[in-house]
Amino acid sequence: MRWIIAWCVLLNVAPFVAAQDMPLSQVLIGGNGWEIVGDGFKFTEGPAVDVKGNVFFTDIPNNRIHRIDLGGNVTVFVENSAKTNGLMFGADGRLYGCRAGDRKVVAYKIDGTFDTIAEDVDSNDLVVMINGAVYFTDPPGRRVWYVSPSGVKRVVADGFRPNGVIAWPRGETLVVTDGDDPHLLTFRIEADGSLSHRDAYYRPLQMPVGRDRPGSDGMTMDDEYRLYVATAAGIQMFDPTGRLGGTILKPEWNKPVSNIVFGGERFDYLYATCGDKVFRRKVKPAGKPYFLRGVAK
Repeated sequence: MRWIIAWCVLLNVAPFVAAQDMPLSQVLIGGNGWEIVGDGFKFTEGPAVDVKGNVFFTDIPNNRIHRIDLGGNVTVFVENSAKTNGLMFGADGRLYGCRAGDRKVVAYKIDGTFDTIAEDVDSNDLVVMINGAVYFTDPPGRRVWYVSPSGVKRVVADGFRPNGVIAWPRGETLVVTDGDDPHLLTFRIEADGSLSHRDAYYRPLQMPVGRDRPGSDGMTMDDEYRLYVATAAGIQMFDPTGRLGGTILKPEWNKPVSNIVFGGERFDYLYATCGDKVFRRKVKPAGKPYFLRGVAK
């Protein structure tokens, strides 16, 4: 099964570098490290990027969503966010979020008001598809939910403790993290939104010294289908065939990296939410949002 999925990836994302080694030297720029974008928060999470490259993130304990503009200025976007956790922009320009405090998944408008996408649910992280469908993780319920474009929700995967979630830019595969597992799970996305062909595709995850679980959390992808996942060991980068290419050191060794996203005018800055701060670093690849990549699904 693994080689079949890998071969399908190669067919779908050509002409990226044909499954050769993709080390961190293709990603990191010598002399460029992490820089602080914002600090003084309590716990940052859920970075998301809009069509212009502005990055939004949550400060969960303080019940706020913040915006980082292209000039690096940090402002408040939403007050009283009900401990919103995961965020992601949709192709419709709305900012989708997991409002853990009132058990809703919502879509924020530009004025900070929101539409409810699903209610009476526990949610942690989410991904928005090009057609407006949403997948979100429910760690307490040990399941992944799907909300159709018409608003009908149902469970599409269970039996593990899902955390971070992302879809490949063409919308053919869903990737889910479980912080207890030494791998990342992939599922094929079917036409009706259901998930099939569950596989431990990205592996092995590196473990920090003295720990027996990776603590994998949020994820992002660049334009060449490299996948980046926030873990206790750092930001681990995998090539499109699921092989580990290296680990980027955390901005602060004693703070957890919860999530990552590409942002900036050219989407070539890697932003990381880490403890009570937000960091970024300039990198070689870009990671445009899926709705700017011309995908059809």
